[in-house]
Amino acid sequence: MIKIEKKDLWLFLAQLGVWAVIMLSFPLVMLLSTRNWDSASTSLLMVWQQLRAPMVVYFVNFYLLGPWLFFRRKFWAFALINILLITGVNYGFIYGYFMIREHVPQMEGRAWMGFFSGAFMFFLLNMVMVAIAIGVRHFIRIRQLKQQLEEERHKNTEAELAWLKNQINPHFLFNTLNNISSLTQIDPDRAQDSIAQLSDLLRYAMYETNKKTVPIGGEVEFMRNYIELMKLRCNEQTTVNCQWSIGNGQLEVAPLLFISLIENAFKHGVSSNRPSTIDISLKQDDGRLVFICDNTNYPKSDKDRSGSGIGIENTRRRLELMYHDSYEWEQSLEDNIYHVRITLNVNDDDDDNVNHNLNPNVNLKPAT
Repeated sequence: MIKIEKKDLWLFLAQLGVWAVIMLSFPLVMLLSTRNWDSASTSLLMVWQQLRAPMVVYFVNFYLLGPWLFFRRKFWAFALINILLITGVNYGFIYGYFMIREHVPQMEGRAWMGFFSGAFMFFLLNMVMVAIAIGVRHFIRIRQLKQQLEEERHKNTEAELAWLKNQINPHFLFNTLNNISSLTQIDPDRAQDSIAQLSDLLRYAMYETNKKTVPIGGEVEFMRNYIELMKLRCNEQTTVNCQWSIGNGQLEVAPLLFISLIENAFKHGVSSNRPSTIDISLKQDDGRLVFICDNTNYPKSDKDRSGSGIGIENTRRRLELMYHDSYEWEQSLEDNIYHVRITLNVNDDDDDNVNHNLNPNVNLKPAT
């Protein structure tokens, strides 16, 4: 069953309007020049007799022969049916030829030449209508295909963003539960407080991060609680420094954007028997949001592949998808200090910094 949408009806009316303008142009000029309604109506009748056949050819090709034959590469059937169509809708012209031949057998050669010249021009006009109909249909078809492709890319990108964010949640949950589990035997009261903090984290991750963007104030509180839980695994040789300087707590950012980097710092920056340092800062400065994470570097062994770069790769992918051309990434390893700096171009008034027309064409180098 063919489904007719509102846009299809508007397209038909627009084309009908164009044909009406073409047919009424000459009669209108005649009316304005002669101020005679009879002359205008006569010219309208003449125009209608001349253009009704090309109009029928146009619409039949636009709505039937083009979609069902031409664009399905049935060119021979398309050409044959068009010849029959043009012949059929111009039966009056052909009938007139035979009538003239029957009543005026002595028609002069020049008259015959004029007749065939007119027939050729009329056939050519109909063929031009066929070409215009196929051209307009092709243009509309290309636009529809591009729109469908963009919609599919957008859906795929949205699905990828959801997948990336959902990868983060179980990741930090697993590590936090392990930390609390080890604490229950050492300090049950502190473990109970940590469970309450974990409950707040889960509540935020499950109910507050379903939007494209969230207020930065909630993100800062989430990171603070997360860091406190991650510090449970650290000994007295580990130093964790945090600085938060946010002027506008309602500033919108992508949810859980920095948490993988913090998790990565605790995984690869803490040693059980050597001094370890983690420095984390987030500040808002002159229309920019700057996140910095520095940590000592203690690479995992080949046997321990937990969190082997997936957090950094996911973070970079989310930055490309949501802040394409609106962020800076800085990553280095010097003097056994791993450094990551992310700078986002932000706007205090709205969330225009986020790319709502998500960019699916992203090529990333493997994370290190």
